Amino acid sequence: MNQRIPAKYPKDCSNQIDKKLEMMKLNVKKLGFATGLTAAFLYLGCIVVMFTVGQEGSVKFFNSLLHGLDVSTIVRMDMPIWEAGLGFVKTFVLGWLIGACIASLYNWQIKKNKML
Repeated sequence: MNQRIPAKYPKDCSNQIDKKLEMMKLNVKKLGFATGLTAAFLYLGCIVVMFTVGQEGSVKFFNSLLHGLDVSTIVRMDMPIWEAGLGFVKTFVLGWLIGACIASLYNWQIKKNKML
């Protein structure tokens, strides 16, 4: 069954719409990777802050970031290296999932009807 494109659109309108839709889509894997890597770098930044300024400086720094929320009871300075590595991997995976979810939802909401 042939669908007729309204006369105001050129014959190759469908191809143009498909190209525009394809250009508007986000690459799920790349956005997931970028978000995961960003989250992992933030995790490494926290490790560097805690290592360089000690417990008191870390508490002051994170309290100021969290608008006065007291983190002194949850800051732990004696974390083994394997646990920090596991936290790094978990943070990357969680960031990847968040980025991939954002890209998927963005791509899902794009409709052909919006282009006509």
